[in-house]
Amino acid sequence: MKKHIITLAALGLLMSSCGIYTKYKPATEVPDNLYGAEVTDALSQSSADDSLGLGGLDWRELFTDPQLQALIEQGLQNNTDYQSAQLRVEEAEAALLSAKLAFLPSFALAPQGTVSSFDNHRATQTYSLPVAASWELDVFGRMRNAKKQAKALYAQSQDYRQAVHTQLIAGIANTYYTLLMLDEQLAISQQTEESWREIVSSTRALMNAGMSNESAVSQMEATYYQVQASVLDLKQQINQVENSLALLLAETPRSYERGSLSDQQFPEDFAVGIPVQMLARRPDVRMAERSLESAFYGTNAARSAFYPSITLSGSAGWTNSAGVMIVNPGKFVASAVGSLTQPLFARGQVIAQYRIARAQQEEAALGFQQALLNAGSEVNDALTAWQTSKEKTILLDKQVASLQTALHSTSLLMEHGNTTYLEVLTARQTLLSAQLSQTANRFAEIQSMISLYQALGGGQE
Repeated sequence: MKKHIITLAALGLLMSSCGIYTKYKPATEVPDNLYGAEVTDALSQSSADDSLGLGGLDWRELFTDPQLQALIEQGLQNNTDYQSAQLRVEEAEAALLSAKLAFLPSFALAPQGTVSSFDNHRATQTYSLPVAASWELDVFGRMRNAKKQAKALYAQSQDYRQAVHTQLIAGIANTYYTLLMLDEQLAISQQTEESWREIVSSTRALMNAGMSNESAVSQMEATYYQVQASVLDLKQQINQVENSLALLLAETPRSYERGSLSDQQFPEDFAVGIPVQMLARRPDVRMAERSLESAFYGTNAARSAFYPSITLSGSAGWTNSAGVMIVNPGKFVASAVGSLTQPLFARGQVIAQYRIARAQQEEAALGFQQALLNAGSEVNDALTAWQTSKEKTILLDKQVASLQTALHSTSLLMEHGNTTYLEVLTARQTLLSAQLSQTANRFAEIQSMISLYQALGGGQE
């Protein structure tokens, strides 16, 4: 007995050294300066004290507009891509259950009956009611590795659902804020249209008074018509964006109630978090690592194919057939068989499958590394865009304030000096153009915030 224990222990050590029972070790390190040293240097100090950062916020804390929150809830309920992702989780869960049940013995009831007659003699009837059982002993880890591989694929399906969840929230938010930007641009453009209408009327009056000419009037009218066309373009864009939002919400096109761009509030100071936390937050990075884990256990399973498979089988039941004799009533009969199967002539195929599994594991490792680099690049891009738009906001605010002062001064000069009304309208038009740029930059700031939130793995379920 002692020799058997020593033999089994030695066999276990041998199998472990061959890599059949090795366990996948999750990644705990990321490349240095994953976000980019120059961009995140100012934010790294706050990240050290903030374990969650922007990516750890619930989406309701970031998107506080009640109309937007209602739209996101509706999208999470009805979006077809998200529902498909949930079905993929159910499929992977069933595959994992199948891999777990493979460890249990299988049973089968196979009743048989025959009626035979020879040379017009009386017919003889035989029957058997056996229950067959078969149980594969997982000595060399084939089923264990298959179960762990199925478990990794199940986790990957959950990560995919999370990726769709995050992408859907960001998509609905981006579309909603696009509508708010277009609404504000439409209002400014309509003011611009009114301003140019007055400019055309003023220039035509000057021409009638002999202080201008037909050429100036024609140029003003051409610009006025161009502004009118831009208003129509904005209305068309609003309709297209509303249709895009309807697709995300899985409903027919309609108009949506919404707030205003100027009322939107977002965090001013935030941390991006520690780079290694991206492994736990970003679903695409987790998916890449699950692929690596699945390939790791796939390689172990391919390696275990070099070793024999051991199967215990048996049957028990009643039969009245005892060789050349017919016994009535039937008697109980039982049998047990142990078999060992070792691949011989298929060894070349087993080697080829192992090489394929190794190549797939190396490919998955490269994919995981690239996913990390992509994540860092996306965070870098979003941070740069956010910081740039914040700096431009200060400059555009100053520009609008200066133009407002210039418009006020021009209006006073017209009332008390020799400045014409045309100069006042020109100052107003310049102010409206600057306000359009201010609105576009505000949208760019919000969009970069959404991109950064998504890049940091925000919006988890």
